[in-house]
Amino acid sequence: MSERPPPTIAERLERARHAPPERYLLKLYVSGMTPRSTRAVESVRAICDEHFANRYDLEVVDIYQQPQLARDDQIIAAPTLVKCRPLPMRRVIGDLSSIDRVLLGLDLRPA
Repeated sequence: MSERPPPTIAERLERARHAPPERYLLKLYVSGMTPRSTRAVESVRAICDEHFANRYDLEVVDIYQQPQLARDDQIIAAPTLVKCRPLPMRRVIGDLSSIDRVLLGLDLRPA
């Protein structure tokens, strides 16, 4: 039985081009349903809908209702947006209204 040679770089690039796009897992930590929290949720959803349509899961965590999750993930301020997948994990803390700042902070847009 003959072994097949490893794929060439060109073959790997061609496969990657036709692979389904990665799915993003994001967690947004907010503090209650304050106007600031509501704006953060709306901003993040708008960014995700525009840049990752049908390729993301967003989990909104109220740190008052689920303080253990915030402790486990070492959240020290809200709002905080965490990109869990794909790796590497990234965090954006504070104002989430700037699309460029959020995408850059999550390592999803070049500097």
